Amino acid sequence: MSAKNEGPPSLHDIEIGEKIEIGKFRMDREYVEYIAEQALSENKWVIMVVVGTKPDFYKQYSLLYWAQELDVPVILATTGQHYDELLGYGLKEFRMYPSIDLCIRGDLLRKATEMFYRIGQLGKWLKKKYPKLVVLPIPHGDTLSAAIVSASWFLSTRQGVGQNEAGLRGMAPKSWRNNEVYHKMKNVTIDFSKFIEDQWYGEWFVLRNEPYPEQWDTFVSGAGSAYLFAPHEINKKHLLNEGYQEESIQVVGNSVVDAIKLVPKPEKSIFDIYPKLEEYDNWIRVDIHRRGNLVESRFKSIVEGIISLVKKGQPVVWVELVATREALEFYGLRDKIIRLSEEYENFLFTPLWASYGNVIEFWKSGHCIAELTDSGSVQEKLNDISEVLCLTIRCNTDRPESVFDANSNLLVPPVSGEFISKFVNFVLNSDDIINHMRNAKKIYGVDVGKKIISFLLKEMERGEYPFKWVHQQLWDIPPEKSPEYL
Repeated sequence: MSAKNEGPPSLHDIEIGEKIEIGKFRMDREYVEYIAEQALSENKWVIMVVVGTKPDFYKQYSLLYWAQELDVPVILATTGQHYDELLGYGLKEFRMYPSIDLCIRGDLLRKATEMFYRIGQLGKWLKKKYPKLVVLPIPHGDTLSAAIVSASWFLSTRQGVGQNEAGLRGMAPKSWRNNEVYHKMKNVTIDFSKFIEDQWYGEWFVLRNEPYPEQWDTFVSGAGSAYLFAPHEINKKHLLNEGYQEESIQVVGNSVVDAIKLVPKPEKSIFDIYPKLEEYDNWIRVDIHRRGNLVESRFKSIVEGIISLVKKGQPVVWVELVATREALEFYGLRDKIIRLSEEYENFLFTPLWASYGNVIEFWKSGHCIAELTDSGSVQEKLNDISEVLCLTIRCNTDRPESVFDANSNLLVPPVSGEFISKFVNFVLNSDDIINHMRNAKKIYGVDVGKKIISFLLKEMERGEYPFKWVHQQLWDIPPEKSPEYL
């Protein structure tokens, strides 16, 4: 989806600024200039929606959709880090056509370095060519692109960005900060009913070591943001506690609800791709990729728990993400899992499902009873899709509201394989727990992209600017010219 919805733009290699290799990326320069001039003629900003990873493609789509619907100039930029057919399929699925491709490659450090420089060069070029134009990048959530785009844009243009899904902070139940509780979990002597009660109704505290590096990403992104679009009141509370001004925070919900509504029908049914999925109506779908869960004790506990569930007859479909494969091979367990899939009819081990629509199709099919996941966005999605129970295999979560507010989610700390297997079985054999989770309140809103774009349109109409000096903040003084000293 380009801003004019006319199909893929023509991207060309481009160098902006100094002629060094790290500054090279791809851009449809003619189209970007067209949108910039349109914005100036209409006295509007350009919204630059930024995507980088697979979840960004569907969570950011509604911003493009509503920008077009509300006639706001918009361009799409991708970091290019998910460039292969599988990980990058979301761009094709949602018909999102980037006008800018930063062509980022490499490990975490290289990606951050290249992204920082290229975004900065893009910002400087736009500011020099269109000094009166406001371009507002909107990165997403707690991704690396959220951190680096915000920081680079802030330092290169002296403007803040808009962070979609701001204020995510890791939290854990207060009762878990206790070695006795840990040993009871590990030895499976804990009272499961009380364990669940403590999650749903007990006190929680901020514990932001994980997810890594996402907690760092979201903090850095917030620091470079003029607008913080929070999914839930708990996110606003975190931001206020950290000193952000209330007027910069808008609680809008989570754009994942828009994606569920707007996702195109998949080209091929998941049941045609994997016919075995029709054989059971109580599959547990598993996806694991968090770096914290790749630590030996935790990862082996997860593997042992899954094996135990399968051997007890529970249908399990385990989707192998890139991190899953890395860890299975690192610990010499991948052949064991493949043999398990060959031996047990109730176990299916698949590659990553490229289509987001296929995931939604499966969840809504009546064939999936639960998701055993360490994904953040899955916790949000399964609040909206109540047919499937969310069991989050982590020791903390940056979506705690899905647990203590909605009760649509439960944490399953990976302390041992036996604990995972027995706790999951306890939940799946309790009609009261299943009914309670399936009847959880919806907490992430509707038409979230519309709320974000509508708010920004009002900011444009008021003549606001995504950066204020202190005297402007204190006394509502309009922007003034000053030397460009950066």
